[in-house]
Amino acid sequence: MPANLIIPFRSQPPKSGLFSLKDAYATMTKITFIQPDGESQTVEAENGLTVMEAAKLNDIAGIEAECGGACACATCHVYVDEAWRDKTGKAADMEEDMLDFAFDVREGSRLCCQIKITDALDGLVVRVPAKQF
Repeated sequence: MPANLIIPFRSQPPKSGLFSLKDAYATMTKITFIQPDGESQTVEAENGLTVMEAAKLNDIAGIEAECGGACACATCHVYVDEAWRDKTGKAADMEEDMLDFAFDVREGSRLCCQIKITDALDGLVVRVPAKQF
C-alpha cells in the first residue's frame, strides 16, 4: 500500500455500536462549490451528511448556516447546477418558505442543509451566491 494513500474514516460509529472493517471506512462523495468569482473547491464528504455540513467541515466561504441545518434561515443558500437538479430533488414546502428570505433566488436555488449526500450525488456542482441574508 502506498505511503501517501489516505482512506476516509467514518466520523460516526454505526448505529449498532459495533465496528466492523466494512463499517470503519466511509463512502465519500465529491462536491464542487463554485464561488461568485469563479473559484472552485472540490471536497469529499461522507454519505449521510448534508451538503451544508460538508461545506462547514471544509470551510467553504459564503455558506454561513446560522441555524445549524434546521431549515430556519436561508444562510446556506446555493444554486444547484442544472445537470444535478433532478438528482437533488425539489425543495419541500418548508424549504421554499425559507428561500423567500434568501438573496437572489433563481431556478435551482436550494438550501444546502436540505440536500442529503448520497452516492447518486458524486460529482455534484453547486454555486455559492454573492451574499447570504
